[in-house]
Amino acid sequence: MPRLLGVEIPSEKRIEASLTYIYGIGPTMAKRILDRTNIDPNTRAKNLTPQQLNEIIQTITNNKIPIEGDLRREVQGNLKRLQAINCYRGIRHRRGLPVRGQRTSTNARTRKGPRKTVGVIRSKEAKAGKV
Repeated sequence: MPRLLGVEIPSEKRIEASLTYIYGIGPTMAKRILDRTNIDPNTRAKNLTPQQLNEIIQTITNNKIPIEGDLRREVQGNLKRLQAINCYRGIRHRRGLPVRGQRTSTNARTRKGPRKTVGVIRSKEAKAGKV
């Protein structure tokens, strides 16, 4: 498996698909990188020469594309800033609710997590009829 910028990319897949395993590089960015380096997108990752791998790395670093740790830090910093200034989006992030206006009375299970049933527990005296 070839390593690009500290990330193992799958060797059996086309390089266009393999590049998307790097956090911060999607399909569009992968096409753009391969266009700039003049590498055929249908080439398998295992068939790339070390020179071609270096060209891909140079293209990513020269165009200052934020990837992996830097991008994760940037995103986390943005969320912390929103939470610190107590804006609506920051409050929704803090509470673990949908941020972009989705309904929450039904659905929103991905964001809210599994259902937590809220019920009343009867006392033992009430069951015995002592109340």
